Amino acid sequence: MQVGMVGLGRMGANMAERLRHGGHDVIGYDHDPAVSEVATLQELAAKLPAPRAVWIMVPAGDATEQTVQTLAGLLEPDDVVIDGGNSNFRDSMRRADELAERGIHFLDAGTSGGIWGLKEGYCLMVGGIESEFRRVEPLLATLAPENGYAHVGPAGAGHFVKMVHNGIEYGMLQAYGEGFEILKGSQLYPHLDLHQIAEVWRNGSVVRSWLLDLAARALAADPGLEQIKGYVADSGEGRWTVLEAIEENVPAPITALSLFARFSSRQDDSFAMKMIAALRNEFGGHAVVKEQ
Repeated sequence: MQVGMVGLGRMGANMAERLRHGGHDVIGYDHDPAVSEVATLQELAAKLPAPRAVWIMVPAGDATEQTVQTLAGLLEPDDVVIDGGNSNFRDSMRRADELAERGIHFLDAGTSGGIWGLKEGYCLMVGGIESEFRRVEPLLATLAPENGYAHVGPAGAGHFVKMVHNGIEYGMLQAYGEGFEILKGSQLYPHLDLHQIAEVWRNGSVVRSWLLDLAARALAADPGLEQIKGYVADSGEGRWTVLEAIEENVPAPITALSLFARFSSRQDDSFAMKMIAALRNEFGGHAVVKEQ
C-alpha cells in the first residue's frame, strides 16, 4: 500500500521504516529538508495516487492543526488522513467533522510503542469510520504486533483510549519510582542493589512488566541514576485524563496524584522522579535534565 508519512522524527521515521520493511511504499515529508523526501506537502500529495492515505506523526497542538489544515486544502474527496500523534480527542472529533465537509476521511490512531516500536511493533488504537479503518488495515497490520491494533469506535475514540492509556502509564511510573526510592532510602538495608532487585522482580514476580525491564536497563547503566535530574515533564495526556475523570465524576486519585507529583519534581529532586525520568527516556526517548 502507498502512504505519505508527515513527520520523520523519532517515531515517524521508525514507523516509515517498519512500513517499508513490510512491503509498503512510503513517501516521507518533514520540515527538515535533510530527512524529507519531498520539498512540500503539495509535492507529497501530488506523488500519492488517489485515493490517498496520509499518516501524520507531528507534535500535538499547533503543529498537528497546521498540518491538517494544509492537507485539507491539498487532498481530494475519499482521501484519508490518519493522525498518529497524541492529539486531544476532542480536537480529533472536530477535525473529523471539518474534513468530512470536504469529503476527506479522518482516523485518529493512538500510537504506543515509543522508540522500541520499529523492532517490537506499535500498539494502535483507532477511531473513525470502520470502512476507512478496514481500508488502511494493511498499514496497521504491518505496524502492530499480533493482536496489537483495533478499531475502538467513532472519531476521537482512538485518542480517547490513548489518553487513558497514558494516564495509566503515569500511575505505573509513579509506583515504580516510589518503590525504588523506598529501597534506596532504607537505613536498615543501605546495601541494597537496586539493579539486582529489578532483575529478580522481572522474573516471575507479580510486578514484572516491560517498564520494569526498562528500569533494570536504566539501573544497569547508572545504578544511582546520578546522571539524571529528578525533573519529569508532562506532555498533556495525564492532565486530560484527570480533567475527563472530573467531567465523568470518576474518582482517579492515583492518576491525579501522579500528575501532581510531576509538578513537584520541578521544585525538588528525588530518586522516585529520577526513576520516572529514566523510564520515560528508556521507552520513549523523552529528554532528561542532566545533573550539573
